Amino acid sequence: MAEEDGGPEFLPIADHGLIGDLRTAALVGTDGTVSWFCPSRFDQPSVFASLLDPEKGGSWALRPVDGAVRTQQFYFPDTAILATRFLTEEGVVEVHDLMPVTGAHDDDHRQRLVRRVTAVRGRAWISTRVAVRPDYAREDPHLEGVDGGVLLTGPRTRLGLSSTAELTIDGPDVCADVMLDSGESALFVLEALEDGDVLEPCGDEDTHALFEKTSRFWRGWLATSRYQGRWRETVHRSAITLKLLTHEPSGAVVAAPTTSLPERVGGGRNWDYRYVWIRDAGFTLYGLLRLGFTDEAGAFVRWLSERLGDEEHADHDLGPLRVLYDIDGDTPVDEHALDHLRGYLDSQPVRVGNAAVDQLQLDIYGEVIDSIYLYNKYGPGISQDAWSDLRRVLDWLLEHWDDEDAGMWEIREEGRKHTTSRLMCWVAVERMIRMARFRSLPGDLEEWSRVRDEIHAAIMENCWNEKLQAFVQSEGGSALDAGVLLMPMVKFTSPVDPRFLSTLAAIEERLVADSLVFRYDIDHAPDGLDGEEGTFSLCSFWYVEALTRAGRLEEAEIALEKMFTYANHLGLYAEQVGATGDQLGNFPQAFTHLALISAALNLDRALG
Repeated sequence: MAEEDGGPEFLPIADHGLIGDLRTAALVGTDGTVSWFCPSRFDQPSVFASLLDPEKGGSWALRPVDGAVRTQQFYFPDTAILATRFLTEEGVVEVHDLMPVTGAHDDDHRQRLVRRVTAVRGRAWISTRVAVRPDYAREDPHLEGVDGGVLLTGPRTRLGLSSTAELTIDGPDVCADVMLDSGESALFVLEALEDGDVLEPCGDEDTHALFEKTSRFWRGWLATSRYQGRWRETVHRSAITLKLLTHEPSGAVVAAPTTSLPERVGGGRNWDYRYVWIRDAGFTLYGLLRLGFTDEAGAFVRWLSERLGDEEHADHDLGPLRVLYDIDGDTPVDEHALDHLRGYLDSQPVRVGNAAVDQLQLDIYGEVIDSIYLYNKYGPGISQDAWSDLRRVLDWLLEHWDDEDAGMWEIREEGRKHTTSRLMCWVAVERMIRMARFRSLPGDLEEWSRVRDEIHAAIMENCWNEKLQAFVQSEGGSALDAGVLLMPMVKFTSPVDPRFLSTLAAIEERLVADSLVFRYDIDHAPDGLDGEEGTFSLCSFWYVEALTRAGRLEEAEIALEKMFTYANHLGLYAEQVGATGDQLGNFPQAFTHLALISAALNLDRALG
């Protein structure tokens, strides 16, 4: 990490790459530091969290002793294997990072973070320091030298570190220094161990095989993509990123691998996104299905079916589905702050858990039923039990679609009758009607059609602002909301309907800054939080798609190319973009990458 006034400081959020094993993930900085890692799975406590506190959080540094004049990062083509290059005055050093995935649905999977450092040209002294800090840095590890390496244990942590270099225990850390001549390599492997597991030392031959198998896995998976268009490399990087955010054993899809990266530096808009948001997962399913990845879609539908059928834990006030779940399908622990951590660039609080779990957000039913509709249409079809569960969910929604809720942006003010919530309730009912007709499934189509039309009328009559000539955020309001850009995407209205076109014009005037789009008019509709936020990259890609569907193809292409410039050096996006182009919010965010995929596919098709 860069140092300022003698102390470690923060790398920009964008200066990181993502690696993972379809169970959890790690962030690796351009300085060669693993700054975020939660062993076992995404929502477990961290052991490396220097991303949130460079001094206390724990990290794994690996770099040339003499530093670098310049650093570079790239992914091995069509894989999730990351390379960090250090260009020094003495030569070039590369660190290759991966979490091995040797095959799909591997029952014998071993979770390992593998780091291979090579002197590509010239000689170099390499130094590493592994500072494991279990339980969000609330515990120091117990270190024990054993045959093959070092055991690092804590209350809920058991890790083994092995290396081809000699390891030294230095207080709570493990260190190594090694001289590499041109072409020589050193290996370091950190493995998550179960009780009773014996640490197996790493070796050149075994590690090379892991690289080859992992590379074949990712290339084989990506080869099933149906997309061959103009932005193939960008779209496929987003697809790999979405895949990295799936928890393969359960089928769950997390919104992001991190917690508390701020939407505004120094502010309190810091949230834990390491959970399954029904909304985000539903859209992610849509993105993967569009590319032809039906295996992931089927796994998530199975995970979701268990939630749909869980009547015992349903809450009548909040509906048959909660806004978010942990990977196991339970509701997360209460939101609380980790006061001992500084927070990224001193942005506190650092939060674990998310209070949005206790919100009513009616739009989630539209997103998830739309995704199931697509899976039912292009996949093998849903089961009778799943259809029965969906009918039960719809019965509840038919009675509650007009309730006030927190909306898709999870406002922490009093509830409102959000336009996007009604829009997605309309989608839920409309897609149920389509599925029933497509598969000749049982259902009260007459009643469903009546309520569908009632919702449509409520949006057209009560969510339209005559003065603004636009659909607004909530009934009777004057705030604009980028969520209404979804209207033509979900087939609620024609993309060239005069009402939608005038809404698009109003959004361009008040919410669009160049190609970047704010979620809503915070001055006209307070969200219950202090401070401002950056532009929301998801909405920026929705804007591209709205332009595409409205036939403004040249503008759409320019807006898309501009959005590509806001990606980091690896093609990854956080949740938001700040005024100076900085990545803000949790990173990388599934929502943003799925919207990129949809925008690129639709524009590609329109351009012909």
